[in-house]
Amino acid sequence: MLGWFQRIMPREERFFDMFERHAQCLKNGSDALRAMLDGGPKTQEFCAKIAAHEHEADLITEEVMQAIRRSFITPFDRGDIRGLITSMDDAIDQMNKTAKAVSLFEVDKFDPQMRQIGDLVIKTAALTSEAVPLLRKLAANAPRLNVITAEIVHLEEQTDQVCLEGLKALLHGPARNDALVYIKGSEIYDHLEKVADCFQDVANRISGLVIEHL
Repeated sequence: MLGWFQRIMPREERFFDMFERHAQCLKNGSDALRAMLDGGPKTQEFCAKIAAHEHEADLITEEVMQAIRRSFITPFDRGDIRGLITSMDDAIDQMNKTAKAVSLFEVDKFDPQMRQIGDLVIKTAALTSEAVPLLRKLAANAPRLNVITAEIVHLEEQTDQVCLEGLKALLHGPARNDALVYIKGSEIYDHLEKVADCFQDVANRISGLVIEHL
C-alpha cells in the first residue's frame, strides 16, 4: 500500500524536470520568434511554430499546478513554484501575442531593430535555460545564478534602448507619410519589449529563490 502511494505522489525531482522542459519551450519559442522576424514568405509558418511551443508550455504549466496540489513535499514554497512557472509561462505567452499581432497586421517585413531585439531574446532564453537546471542545487550554484540573473536584467535594459531607437527610426522613416505603419510597428515593438520584461520577471523570481535559500 505504501509503495503504491509513493508511486502516485509527485517526487521533488519532477518539479525540476518540468521547469527544464518549460525552459526548453522558451528556447524553442525564442528561436521561432527570431526566425519570424526575418520576414518573407515563411513568416506565418514561424508564427504557427510559436503558437505550438506556447501550447506545449501551457500543458507543462498545468502539470506543475496539478503537482503542487498533489504533493506533500515540494522543493520550494508552493507560492514560489507558482510564481516561477507563471513568470516563465508569461514569457512564451508574450511571444505568442507578438506572433498574433504580426498575423493580424499581415506583416512580413521587419525593422533591423526588431531583429536585434529578437537576437537579445534568444540570448535571454538561453540564459534562462542555463539557470533553471541550477535550481536543483541552489546554494552551490548561487554565484553562477547571480551572474545569470544580472545578465538577463542587462539584456532587458538593452532591449528597452533598441526599442526606443526603433520607434525613432520608424517615426523619421516610413511612418512620416503613413500613420498605419507607425501603429503596426509600435504595436510589434511593444510586444517584443514585453517579452524581455517577462524574462526579467523570471530572473527576479530566481534571484528571490537564491536569497531565500542561502
